[in-house]
Amino acid sequence: MRTTAAQPAVKLGTAGLVAGREIRERIRGRAFRIATLIGVVAIIAAIVIPTFTSGSKHVQRIGVIGVLSPSVRAQISGAARSAGTPFQFVVRPNRSVADEDLLAGSLDLAVVDSATVLLHKSIGTGDTSTTARLARTVAQILGTDRAAYAAGLTPAQVGALAAARPVPIRGLAPASNHKSVGGAPITGLILVFILLSQYLGWTLVGVMQEKANRVVEVLLATVRPLQLLVGKLLGIGAVVFAQAAVFTAAALIAAEIAGSNVLRSASPAAILSQLVWLVLGYAFYSWLYAAAGSMAERQDQVQTLAIPLTIPMVFGYVVAISAAGSGQASTLLRVLAYLPPTAPFAAPILVALSAMTWWQFVLSIAISVGSTLAVARLAAAVYRRAILRTGRRVRFRELFRSEKVAAHNG
Repeated sequence: MRTTAAQPAVKLGTAGLVAGREIRERIRGRAFRIATLIGVVAIIAAIVIPTFTSGSKHVQRIGVIGVLSPSVRAQISGAARSAGTPFQFVVRPNRSVADEDLLAGSLDLAVVDSATVLLHKSIGTGDTSTTARLARTVAQILGTDRAAYAAGLTPAQVGALAAARPVPIRGLAPASNHKSVGGAPITGLILVFILLSQYLGWTLVGVMQEKANRVVEVLLATVRPLQLLVGKLLGIGAVVFAQAAVFTAAALIAAEIAGSNVLRSASPAAILSQLVWLVLGYAFYSWLYAAAGSMAERQDQVQTLAIPLTIPMVFGYVVAISAAGSGQASTLLRVLAYLPPTAPFAAPILVALSAMTWWQFVLSIAISVGSTLAVARLAAAVYRRAILRTGRRVRFRELFRSEKVAAHNG
């Protein structure tokens, strides 16, 4: 009874020993240290450099047509300073001159007779640019001022002041459907792609080298193939997430010290989505890369096996980063979010674009988890049949054809 209960623990312990060995080898490696250092330096530079150059911010030029009271000017000045937005009031003689300046770009916005805020292009609800935020602030101040004037600041009219609405913000050109995802989701997408590419490549090459060096034969004398494979994937996965944690900590610390708002452009849901899909992406691809490594025996065979596995990753990454840049969730991006090979790149961008509901997100995860379980069974079978075959590259059809022939002869 005691022996039976201990068997699962022994199996888990064996895989854990293999994982520990893999972790030690990766962390001690020079490539890991250099890659981590370069990554940390790059992240800190991407956050700190824009903060240092913020002194050269574009000065928001506010055109004034008609009368703008000193009190309103003071309120706008205070709000702009609080937001850290440099600005300048520029008097324009009439509306037509202001229109020309807005179209030419010499004005960012204009206040017409303290009743309307005019822009070159209308702003959407998701527009968080400096000009959009300043325009909303000015509109609110003007609306409040008009309500106070109409109410005469009498106690009976305090309610009217509290219910003041911003004055209209009109654009000379229609608003676009563009929704910026900010720099943080794009940076996260790039990091996910780099981490997966690097560590999945290590998985493939590591399995191939153990087979070529006959190390795997020694290991399999005491460890079952599935335990060896699970331990290797767990070990490399732990290193992936440890490095991701180092990068995240470096970004948070750098942003806090430098006072940068780069990370504030991403919602908590978008950040959590990228972390979830880093885990799911590695879980799905790691089995495939390990199985491919067990079929190779030389370095020149690695590229041939890796290319078919890399193509869907690159395709999903390119489509996702293009969507992040355009701010539009295309039909292709929505479809890729439900395909396990491309979902780790497409789904987080849909979340950042607010184009994916919670149940769609859960459905995408469920499809990925189910596909990963199926891929794991197939990859484990391939690994078990191919890892000890030496002398040449193993073909996929040979692995299961030989088993069918043996079963037929038996």
